[in-house]
Amino acid sequence: MKTFIASPTEETRRWHVIDAEGKVLGRLATTASRLLQGKHKAVYTPFLDTGDHVVIVNAARVRLTGRKDNQKLYRTHSGYEGGLHEERAKVVRQRHPARLVEEAVRGMLPKTKLGDAMYRKLKVYAGPDHPHAAQKPSKLEVA
Repeated sequence: MKTFIASPTEETRRWHVIDAEGKVLGRLATTASRLLQGKHKAVYTPFLDTGDHVVIVNAARVRLTGRKDNQKLYRTHSGYEGGLHEERAKVVRQRHPARLVEEAVRGMLPKTKLGDAMYRKLKVYAGPDHPHAAQKPSKLEVA
């Protein structure tokens, strides 16, 4: 019996829409990262990008549990000496609401070129509208 290996040319990518309103950030990010990697498919192959496209709407209304709004830090570095910038989650939510979800999902993907390709299939929007209606995305519920 031969081992089946999925071919990237044969793979059909579906589109999923996830409404983040009231959902816990970690649970949402886990679901999105599994869809982006293709782990929900029978043809999942670890070294190929077999995942689907994911659109997340209402990212500004995602929920953080406990006191993470005040305690969780997001760090960026400019590359210069002393260039470390830290912001609390509530400040990031005000300035760039989609960044909370983007960074959570990004952290759950592989740290390789393959992970970069998976991350490019993620679209996050702060509000309820998105421009991907032509792709006929299916609505997905997160527990």
